[in-house]
Amino acid sequence: MSRPEHQAPPEIYYGDAEAKKYTQNTRNKQIQADMTYRALELLNLPSDEPAFLLDIGCGSGLSGEILEEEGHIWAGVDIAPSMLEVALERDINGDLFLQDIGQGFGFRPGSFDGAISISVLQWLLNAETSHPTSSPPHRLTRFFTTLHSALRNPSRAVFQFYPTSDDQIQLITSIAQKAGFGGGVVVDYPNSKKARKVFLCLFVGGGGTQQQMPKGIEGDDDEQVRFERRREKERKRDVSGKRKNMKDKDWILKKKELYRQRGKEGVPRDSKFTGRRRKPIF
Repeated sequence: MSRPEHQAPPEIYYGDAEAKKYTQNTRNKQIQADMTYRALELLNLPSDEPAFLLDIGCGSGLSGEILEEEGHIWAGVDIAPSMLEVALERDINGDLFLQDIGQGFGFRPGSFDGAISISVLQWLLNAETSHPTSSPPHRLTRFFTTLHSALRNPSRAVFQFYPTSDDQIQLITSIAQKAGFGGGVVVDYPNSKKARKVFLCLFVGGGGTQQQMPKGIEGDDDEQVRFERRREKERKRDVSGKRKNMKDKDWILKKKELYRQRGKEGVPRDSKFTGRRRKPIF
């Protein structure tokens, strides 16, 4: 199953070094923050009351830090020991649990006021083994059934995830509904290839305005759409052959000077041959 470049791979494959590198990456942190704030918005929590929230696939605690900043208490579950180790090293305040969410939860009924999950839910669609109980429907059923029990009534759970087809969305939502959840899918920026985000917004009990289905954000995400348009324009220029060769002599000289300023050793000296194209040997 393919994934966008900003989507983390299954965290079970992270070693200690990779976990730290992922956590320190500025782009990863910004994307995680943006999606966490949006998930909190979709949770529709009371503005003046701290909530006890479950962060599903909490990783190294990037989302948890935002939950803390917003005045909430949280607990996190993750399948990767290396990511939880990084969270402990970063001295985050949430309670952490090593957990394969496909095996379900063991929390007491009604423990949490809500739940969020960023870029994790789609991995439940991978079969762990060939055994029938490891199939995606079985894993999803255990996950949603035990999560529904762990949430108080009324409450919400919001999942940002990356489906690869409408069939996947249908499978996930149908199993969630069988587990007792209401709600459905919210899509932000549906007309943008880069900015489009899919959220599953689920309800536990409760009627009235609190549990009305939220709407997705329409229009464009300016920053991401500008990037998309710029990349498309450059791609067309490449095809037409009109784009300037970026690795010409001036570009190489500037790059070498930058290396020298940074103290890099072994930078080749400038000469009349710098940037000159070599003739093919054959």
